[in-house]
Amino acid sequence: MILASRRTALITLLPALLLATPLSAQPDQQPAAPRAELSQPMTQRWMIGIRVTSPGTATGILGATTVPMVWPEQQVKIVATEKSPQIGTIRYRTVSAGVRQMLVSIGRLNPGETAQVVVTFDVTRSLISAPATTADLIIPKAAPAAVRRFLSVSPGIEIGDERILQLAQQLGAGEANEWQRIEKIYDWVRDNIEYEFDKELRGAVAALQAGKGDCEELTSLFIAICRARGVPARSVWIPGHCYPEFYLEDGSGKGHWFPCQAAGTRAFGSMPEYRPVLQKGDSFRVPGNPRLQRYVSETLKAKSVTAPLQVKFARLQVEIAGQE
Repeated sequence: MILASRRTALITLLPALLLATPLSAQPDQQPAAPRAELSQPMTQRWMIGIRVTSPGTATGILGATTVPMVWPEQQVKIVATEKSPQIGTIRYRTVSAGVRQMLVSIGRLNPGETAQVVVTFDVTRSLISAPATTADLIIPKAAPAAVRRFLSVSPGIEIGDERILQLAQQLGAGEANEWQRIEKIYDWVRDNIEYEFDKELRGAVAALQAGKGDCEELTSLFIAICRARGVPARSVWIPGHCYPEFYLEDGSGKGHWFPCQAAGTRAFGSMPEYRPVLQKGDSFRVPGNPRLQRYVSETLKAKSVTAPLQVKFARLQVEIAGQE
């Protein structure tokens, strides 16, 4: 049995739990990006958890949900873990260097039993300012392997579409440098695709055909045009929103990722955002799932059940005592 939700931004409230003794997290470290100025760090507290109720008997239950990990603009610390007696192990894994999952095992639930776990994270995130100088930034001639994968097709990012290829050749052709050419792509997407919320993720081609879309479609289209031009680009997912990043090298051959706000207040090369990063990337192969995934969703599996399990995933921001 497998249950999954569509978007990582799903929020379902769990009852408030008491905080336990602070515990440090060990997410993957990422190199700093000196070209992007980081400033005004702010700490937010997020409670992330899973609650499973079994009407019948269930064994071999495994739940997975996405949690924040360390990025240049983001530091993460676990401050509390609260769990019911039925919870077995709680462990963490990183998938394709872009998303971190919390894996929760439950050996057995008897009829009518509920098991739940809530982990409290302090996420300190900084604002990102655009670099002061950009004229020396170029498309990498031989990007590292970890970056080259952001030049390929992803679910909903159809870089081989004829119109996308044409836009990649035409937009910014008269500009003096690569930064300005990418900015033309950015402005074209924002000027020509009307923002309209959609419950479904329809992708870059659908956004072009309809002339509208939400943050996912605008982000997909910007990324698709960048990749068709040879510029590595990827999606960044935060609670309730996503935006793109693009990759350029400086004169010394050092690579840098730069964010931009495809939907919302104009921000090119900068990011005025404090919500925690949940995922960077848009093409994942999660262990145990053969399908390529655009985003890593919450899942619940069980080896044996006599009645369908009831599951709720939680991602809730809470106040920090003493913080204004």
